[in-house]
Amino acid sequence: MSRNVIEFDRVGKQYVLGTIGTGTLSHDLNRWWARVRGKEDPYLKIGEVNDRTRKGDSRFVWALRDVSFQVEQGDVVGIIGKNGAGKSTLLKILSRVTAPTVGSIRVKGRIASLLEVGTGFHPEMTGRENIYMNGSIMGMTKAEINRKLDEIVDFAGVEKYLDTPVKRYSSGMIVRLGFAIAAHLDPEILVVDEVLAVGDAEFQKKAIGKMHDVASGEGRTVLFVSHNMAAVRSLCKSGVVMKQGGIDYIGDIDSCVAHYLQLGSDESAQRIIDRVKYTKPGLQISSIEINGSQQSSSVITGNQQTLRVVVKGHTDEPMTTDVMLQLNNKEGLPLATFAPGHYYGRLMKIPAGDFEIVKEIELPKILTRGYLHADLMMHHPMVEYQLKAPDCVVLETQGFQEGFGSAMNQNTNGLVGLEERL
Repeated sequence: MSRNVIEFDRVGKQYVLGTIGTGTLSHDLNRWWARVRGKEDPYLKIGEVNDRTRKGDSRFVWALRDVSFQVEQGDVVGIIGKNGAGKSTLLKILSRVTAPTVGSIRVKGRIASLLEVGTGFHPEMTGRENIYMNGSIMGMTKAEINRKLDEIVDFAGVEKYLDTPVKRYSSGMIVRLGFAIAAHLDPEILVVDEVLAVGDAEFQKKAIGKMHDVASGEGRTVLFVSHNMAAVRSLCKSGVVMKQGGIDYIGDIDSCVAHYLQLGSDESAQRIIDRVKYTKPGLQISSIEINGSQQSSSVITGNQQTLRVVVKGHTDEPMTTDVMLQLNNKEGLPLATFAPGHYYGRLMKIPAGDFEIVKEIELPKILTRGYLHADLMMHHPMVEYQLKAPDCVVLETQGFQEGFGSAMNQNTNGLVGLEERL
């Protein structure tokens, strides 16, 4: 017996730009005449994908096209992708806010959705009245809502304003109450869009913890949309990467996040120097070498002791500078920084003309396996930047440890090994 609780089968959603409804009377007549003859809707054969990077030639746009995947009971699935990829449209169709143009969706169980700030709330009704209204819409009885009321109010932290009209709530209060209702009224499927970004850090931590409980402890299914890759990785087991209204990749959450982050990289920039985003006027960079390579990816081997950085170029005038290298994880969070100019005031005086800067960065005695994304800068600390090359190289570390032991995985154990001071 299938454990699938959600099945998308070739789902598509088409919009006509600049119109409300289906468009014009002639369009409706053409659709009707096609149905009478047993033909396909003629307007489904035309249209463009939703590509925000260029101006389209057609008024017919596919926000979603040919989307097919399944979600099993108890899965926590991250839906990720760039703005305009179709994530919110997908969840709105799943939540029956709008209907698909083509295809079908099969759902087993009640769905609780939190799609936008204030979705499902009546602004003139109080917080208490909105709790009962939302519970009723989800099919809960009054007795069931009564049992959960205190828990909902306590989680949302709006007890003082419970009998105040929702129109007087802040956006953060509305999100907290909306999430508390959706998470506590026993839905079989919980659908959460980017709204958690509105809440403060304390509430986001509490909300993610509640979603963990809903999924793992109670065996319910969660679909989570967010641009916060750290939250997605901590919460979700599997993922779906969307691109221009279609499915681009499906897999475990780590591989999905890696695939999504790769979508934003400039694949044509294979050399480090091609990824330089800024140089000070009068400064010309001829080559950059990191870890013995001018390419934008290389490997830190198990027997390495240093990481070598070489910058060559020409400056029209004397320059006070230093090299800073920051190592980040895939989500862009810093893990380690080499910045002797910032830390110790060790600055270089470079005369006008050609120059070569060489830095030998000592690697830690214990380094875990994983991928490091490096930002390279030349700067006079607190005065000016002379070169910026963000995410200019990806370093794959094979992991190593002096003496006994074996390398651990960066995803679960961090970047470096800390030693005890004896």
